[in-house]
Amino acid sequence: MITLSDIRQPIEPEMKSFEPFFVKALRSPNLLLTAITNYILRRKGKQMRPMLVFLAAKTVGEVSDDSYTAATLIELLHTATLVHDDVVDETYQRRGQFSVNAIWNSKLAVLIGDFFLARGLQTAINAKSYKMLKIVSESVEEISEGELIQLRRADSLDIDEPAYYDIIRRKTATLIAACTKCGAISANASDDQAEKLYNYGINLGMAFQIRDDIFDYEKSNLLGKPSGNDVKERKLTLPLIYALSQATPKERKALLRAISHDSKSEKTVLAATELVEHYGGCDYARKRMDYYSREATDCLIGFKNSEALQALHDLVQFNKERQK
Repeated sequence: MITLSDIRQPIEPEMKSFEPFFVKALRSPNLLLTAITNYILRRKGKQMRPMLVFLAAKTVGEVSDDSYTAATLIELLHTATLVHDDVVDETYQRRGQFSVNAIWNSKLAVLIGDFFLARGLQTAINAKSYKMLKIVSESVEEISEGELIQLRRADSLDIDEPAYYDIIRRKTATLIAACTKCGAISANASDDQAEKLYNYGINLGMAFQIRDDIFDYEKSNLLGKPSGNDVKERKLTLPLIYALSQATPKERKALLRAISHDSKSEKTVLAATELVEHYGGCDYARKRMDYYSREATDCLIGFKNSEALQALHDLVQFNKERQK
């Protein structure tokens, strides 16, 4: 099985160099800001986005100072959106650890998100990386629009397959695509190379989000049952959307009524997971994930063979196999 350590191998020196670069971008004389940013830094995740920037850069050329600027800009803006998302969704844990709004409060969390956003913009402006700033800013705009569309549709439980793809493209795929395109541009890629790597990022992002959405309906190793978090938050994702499209009108009406009236109850979660299992919602979602995975791989045709290119291929496979 492919691991993240395998994928990181071609860019391990760059990832190690990135750490102090990123920390430096967050320095502040404000003690409260420092305490909160240190807490956020201690619970960092896989750092997929900086990895993608450096891998894309090495696929077409060499990592440059612009590559570090792009990685820092994107990681700062990504972190800002996560902090703000926790406030909007009233989420108090992320990756098993307390969110910023849980430890401090929502007002402080919003301000911290704003701080990360401002530092990201400042980093790009100081480096005069205006082209990359434009790409990432457009991506953040898409993320915001995706959140608004999802919130509106969650209220009415009105979402079909095309709407779902539009939402995850905006919310997840565009920022991943910004990583690969900025990485390519930082290494002086041609327009054709940059566009191919952008499309690779879009398709990888789509496959990545579908894999995440399948997790919610799979039995977890710890509890032996699905988490049902999406249902509890009134989010209709692909496994359930497909199951509802195959269900009888009576089944569909009953489940949507249950989600509308009491989405957080175990009874509602159980009804949703049983419907997904009965109509093969996860199997269908895996087929769609496989489709986007193939599309991502096809975007890499024509690049010169390298360890970085192989790592981009491996990342597609890693996403399909990952268990969290």
